[in-house]
Amino acid sequence: MQPFTLLIKPSGSDCNIDCTYCFYKSRAPEVGQGKQRMSDEVLEKLVKDYMQLRFPLAGFAWQGGEPTLMGLDFYKQVVELQKKYGASGQEVGNSLQTNAILLNEKWCRFLHENKFLVGISIDGPKEFHDYYRLDHSGAGTFDKVMRAINYCKEYKVEFNTLTLLNKRNAAHPDEVFDFLVGLGVKFVQFIPCVEVDPATGKIADFSITPEQYGEFLCRLFDRWCEFGPRNLSIRDFDSILAYYVTGRHSICTFDKQCSQYIVIEHTGDAFCCDFFVEPRWRLGNIFETPIEQLATSQKKRAFAKAKRNLCNKCLVCRHLAICRGGCLKDRVPFDKDSFGKESYFCEAYLRFFDHALPRFMQLAAEIRADQAAGTHT
Repeated sequence: MQPFTLLIKPSGSDCNIDCTYCFYKSRAPEVGQGKQRMSDEVLEKLVKDYMQLRFPLAGFAWQGGEPTLMGLDFYKQVVELQKKYGASGQEVGNSLQTNAILLNEKWCRFLHENKFLVGISIDGPKEFHDYYRLDHSGAGTFDKVMRAINYCKEYKVEFNTLTLLNKRNAAHPDEVFDFLVGLGVKFVQFIPCVEVDPATGKIADFSITPEQYGEFLCRLFDRWCEFGPRNLSIRDFDSILAYYVTGRHSICTFDKQCSQYIVIEHTGDAFCCDFFVEPRWRLGNIFETPIEQLATSQKKRAFAKAKRNLCNKCLVCRHLAICRGGCLKDRVPFDKDSFGKESYFCEAYLRFFDHALPRFMQLAAEIRADQAAGTHT
């Protein structure tokens, strides 16, 4: 069996802050509202069945909503169950994607001791972060996030950052880049924000435009090249480099088919992708169907292959091999049935690839040369 990872939402869509652009706000009827918590029964079933597949690396990605709402004792139980059901020599990887509001000394001590990789959501300097990432009283959350980052540094927690690109921060690539580099992180991730306003059916006001995204990517790439690609890992750029070195992308955004992971909700329900937690793409429940059957089901395979349903513009595009139509979620606002529409970000990608691909090819050639030299020393 092809190994797969789990993206787990133990607290469902529940969150302790109230981001303006939260994608759950347009999906609430489908994912539930209010307090949602994974039971001990679901947790043990999940860990036991997955660990007993005996993958060399068992990957658990804890997300939300806000996964720290489960409390620290929940993750202590996670670690104990992984030890209980794991085999000798089996490696376990835990990652936690969080807004970081609840992280304190106790959390950080645990995360360091148990080698959790922490992803912290931060949208750049205070003026950008606090524009959309608000608490339930309408106050900004930047200062609390920075306090958590300092705790992570103090307790040597391995952490990286995730920045949602929106109408505000995308217009300031230099400020965002300098800020993230200043945090001392070595791995950063950017996700372009595009949502449909359920009230109007049009693109929400906070969404990034294709023009903005193209400009941001080009400037980010130039700064990355100046800074030194070996000094900072940018997720999308790493994937493009991997493609030119190995022939395979490291992320599903630009790959031929969607990623080999499944989403597990707090109820034990399984879905194809965290952007498609909706009835149509429900795979089943871990109490009804073995987890390996959920991951290899006909519906999961059909979803993964849906990415290949490309529009004519993609099929004749000079960048088809590197792009593959982008992420399915960026086609969704326009064509929920076939996915065969061009990406909302098509023009952004055209501009970026025209700008950056020659340099990517050069970097890849340098990496291959270094690898070849290493085999002869």
